[in-house]
Amino acid sequence: MARDLRSAQSGLETVTGATLAILALASGVYTYLGVRELLNGSATIIFLGAVIYSVAVSVGIFGFWTYLMRFMPHVKSGFGRRYLYLAMALGSAMIIAMSSWLNAAALAGGAALEQHLANTTEQYQQKLEQAHDNALAAQSLLPDIALAAQRFSRLSADEAATGALTGTSGSGTVVQLLSQMSRQLTGLSEEIIDSRAPTQRMFEEGGKHLSQMRKLVSSPGPVDIRANAFAEQAVALSGTIASLQQTSIAPSVKRVAEDLGRTFIAPVADGGTTDLVARQNDVVSRVEASVKAQSAALVQAAEEILSRPAVDPVRFTPLSTPEAVLRYASEFLPSWAGAISIDLLPAVLIFVLCIVQAAIRQEEGDEREAHDVSAAEMMRSIKLYKQLNALEEGETAPPPLPDDPKVTAILTPTSKP
Repeated sequence: MARDLRSAQSGLETVTGATLAILALASGVYTYLGVRELLNGSATIIFLGAVIYSVAVSVGIFGFWTYLMRFMPHVKSGFGRRYLYLAMALGSAMIIAMSSWLNAAALAGGAALEQHLANTTEQYQQKLEQAHDNALAAQSLLPDIALAAQRFSRLSADEAATGALTGTSGSGTVVQLLSQMSRQLTGLSEEIIDSRAPTQRMFEEGGKHLSQMRKLVSSPGPVDIRANAFAEQAVALSGTIASLQQTSIAPSVKRVAEDLGRTFIAPVADGGTTDLVARQNDVVSRVEASVKAQSAALVQAAEEILSRPAVDPVRFTPLSTPEAVLRYASEFLPSWAGAISIDLLPAVLIFVLCIVQAAIRQEEGDEREAHDVSAAEMMRSIKLYKQLNALEEGETAPPPLPDDPKVTAILTPTSKP
């Protein structure tokens, strides 16, 4: 079996060298494609820089694995083998640092950039929806304000028709006060309703920008050109989001609600009798308490809306293909595996050679050197053995020396002085 293994090992030397060369060349090509995206300057400088770097990477990878493939299978001591494994690990880390991530950039750089654009689009959509929700939050106050306005209006109508509050019908102090409160609350509700139009218009404008951004993500063509157009849409959308935050009616609602409670002025009772004046003053005081309670409730609700966190602006950051591959490495594991495998596949071949060499040594044992002796060397050894025996026995006519100058020089007796 040892002879067969040696024969197979010798027959694969050419294939092994060609494999190393092809893998190093492939790594160099993909490294060129990846490093080209990182260089700046004229086209000539970029081309020369990328070619020089990729050639250096190819030569370094080929030389590194060739050294290990020549030496590691023949080192038998554990001490030396451990240091060679350490050298392999260190060299593999260097290869990944100088080549593999650029190979991954060449394999998945465009897809990584598209992933970056898609993730940024989702962030902008979340910010737009958050700003829209904040702008419309004051709309939740509209039912309460409308109900309060209707209540004051209904009480005013009842007082004018039947004297439900004072006991005396007619348009007097109480009716005027209730009508005034109803008009103020109705005006506030109309302001809230009117704020819907600009908010909706800006939200639709932001939706158009998002639609264009999604089209740019999925459209065919060079991703760099699409990224530039995407950046323009992102800037416009950021402005729309900032404007949308300014359309919130909540600050206005808070100011109007505070004015209702602070600036309430009780009208002078105009009743014809002392009893009617007393009843009007009593109703006015109750209306004042109700207005202040309504004002406090609206102020608290508006403060809750205003306490919501403001929408932080999103800034689109363009990335190069290597940067995108590094940032989204977890989403492109197959590309990373392929890029690293191109560089580190020779390590598997080295392990195979080490296993084969160990099997050969185990099979041949201590007589491993004897398996390397050729037939001619065996014949010369036999002749040399016979000549030595003849010299020891003192024969006068030793057999002829073999046609080997080294052996002749050794066996020819020299005269002693």
